[in-house]
Amino acid sequence: MEKGYFTVKTEIENLIVIERSKFICKIKPVEDEEDAKRFVESVKKQHSLATHNCYAYIADEKGLVQKFSDDGEPQGTAGLPMLDVLKNRKLYKVAVVVTRYFGGVKLGTGGLVRAYGGSVCDGLDKAEIVDMQPVEFLVVKSDYERYSALTKINSESLAITNIEYSDGVTVTFAVKEDYILALTEKLSDIFSGKAQIESKGKGYFAFKN
Repeated sequence: MEKGYFTVKTEIENLIVIERSKFICKIKPVEDEEDAKRFVESVKKQHSLATHNCYAYIADEKGLVQKFSDDGEPQGTAGLPMLDVLKNRKLYKVAVVVTRYFGGVKLGTGGLVRAYGGSVCDGLDKAEIVDMQPVEFLVVKSDYERYSALTKINSESLAITNIEYSDGVTVTFAVKEDYILALTEKLSDIFSGKAQIESKGKGYFAFKN
């Protein structure tokens, strides 16, 4: 069975000041490497006058797509410590940029490592982490008479992600793999064996605790 992964729920920004240098940490969930690159470039553009815009990302759910940059800081003092934080927190499909505005005091190699790594840690401590679980998205078409029965199906392995109203009701479910058979049986009971079910493919979904 395919495994899930942890990531941040939404984009966040956090500021710390060390020896008068400002470290602005931006963290964002990403869909893929192209999404991560767009995020990095958008932050660089926003802070084009900054001393450094260092970044790190893990752009897939397996940890195979990774990249980091020190952006002019001494090698190994910025991007790599930032990436290590993401790895240690076991976060995936996430990108982080730490923008530094130099305050006039040199921090030294160890100080830079602590500053950039600490900036990411501090930002993640304030972020909401979500558990993305592998699911299949199933679309069920219903009349209004049976619609209420659909909404009453209760399981920690299922969530309604979308509802469309027209002549009838179209409900999209995110369903964990081990619950698909049980859901199909419930739908068969509701629709007397004539349920209209269509798969919209597999993906990931964060279920509420």
